[in-house]
Amino acid sequence: MAQQQNDTYAYSREFTWGISKNTNSGLIAGGAIKFSRLIDDNRFQTFGLEIVNVKHPKELRRVSRTSGNTFILGKTNHLFSIRPEYGREWIVFKKAPQQGVQVNAILAGGPSFGIVMPYYVQYAETNNRTTTRPYRDDLDPGRIIGSGPFLKGFSESSIAVGANIKASLSFEFGTFKNDVTGFEAGFQLEAFTSDVDIVPVSNPRRIFPSAFIMLFYGNRK
Repeated sequence: MAQQQNDTYAYSREFTWGISKNTNSGLIAGGAIKFSRLIDDNRFQTFGLEIVNVKHPKELRRVSRTSGNTFILGKTNHLFSIRPEYGREWIVFKKAPQQGVQVNAILAGGPSFGIVMPYYVQYAETNNRTTTRPYRDDLDPGRIIGSGPFLKGFSESSIAVGANIKASLSFEFGTFKNDVTGFEAGFQLEAFTSDVDIVPVSNPRRIFPSAFIMLFYGNRK
């Protein structure tokens, strides 16, 4: 009995943070934080917050012949999604304190608040003057010399309201009892109450399914 107690590690609270990548994003989608609290021996309730940049699958990155800078042809809006999440986490396989892998099953969801921000580009006017303006389909692609400042247009943003749900597995490899290191992988479905125009030349979308992976780090006690 004493040997069995020494080979396992019980904890009641956990706090993690991480960065994510999904099929609706670039190299990095965004970041997340999560707090977990023990309900019973192998079950936790979770409270999380995730902020990601959602991209459209038909976004086409181009290189300006004039400047060599890149811009996204056809893109009119950024979509940043803020996702407060509440869920449950079950320990499928518990590891020993300093060895092995712990596997958890996760189900979570909550509201989604989408910030729809105009996409700006640097544009060479006919009088050889460069301006920063919102992208429109009638702009000459040959005169676009790059993307505008990242937060340009933030004051013109609108809000899209929706909901999200995800199902995933996490794999924890921490080598110390109080440290948490690992990754989470799964599927997420996000839907808004109205269409969000990211690339208007394609069909407007209000439902965004994705597969994701998240690298996380944290601590527990």
